[in-house]
Parts: sequence; C-alpha cells; structure tokens
Amino acid sequence: MAGERFVDNYLGYLLGQANHALYKEFDAQVRARGLSSVEWRVLATLQDSEPLTVSQLAQEVLSKQPTVTKLVQRMAEQGWVALQADPADQRRTLVVATAGGRRLVKPLVEAARQHEARILRPLGATEKVALRKLLVKIAQHA
Repeated sequence: MAGERFVDNYLGYLLGQANHALYKEFDAQVRARGLSSVEWRVLATLQDSEPLTVSQLAQEVLSKQPTVTKLVQRMAEQGWVALQADPADQRRTLVVATAGGRRLVKPLVEAARQHEARILRPLGATEKVALRKLLVKIAQHA
C-alpha cells in the first residue's frame, strides 16, 4: 500500500519522535548521575527557579501531583531539595533546590545544552528560533 501513513504527518507523533530523539542518548548521562528522568526534570526546573509549589512543579515536569509529592519527599531525604511552608498560604508546600541539588544537576544542565546543540546542528539559526517560538506557542495554547 503506497502513500503516507497518518502518523508520518501527525503533529503529536512527530513531537513525540523529536522528544525521543532529543532525550534517548542524554538519558544515559542522567542515569549515570544516579537520577531518574523525573528527578532530572525536577532539579533542572528548580536549579534556577524561585521556589515552586508541588502542583506548579508537577505541571512543569509533566507528572501527576501525587507522584511529585512522593518524589520531592524522597529527594528532600537525599538533600537535593528542601520543602518549606508557603508564607502566603501555610497549606501549600514550596520546593526549592538545595546547594547539593544544584551541584548535582549543574553538569547535567551543561551536558543537556551540548546535546541539544548537537541535535539541532542541522537547523539554521532562524529555524532554531522559529522552532522554539512555535513550540512555546503550542504549549501555551494547549
């Protein structure tokens, strides 16, 4: 049967394939540092961020809130993050990267930047800017 398949042009599939291509090699570096992919996303998000609520963090790292709640408790026991009451609302917990967590993730952030640069090398500067703008636009309207 000749012709294109649905998935060959389906945006969700193409984005998933691009994400897989971007992350598959880098995942080995994350694991070598003793982190799961979600722990990496948590530390990468928090390393240069203001403290976030657990629900904000869950949204940022693309995971469910109960999962992130348990995860950050374990990460706090490891000394990678600290949990603190939100001064504006004592019912909420804020999560912040500790100095140890930032030290752990810093080389991975640099490695992620280098890996991304290698993956995007075939694109021109204008294409890279356009790609980022389009992805942000899609993500903000999803």
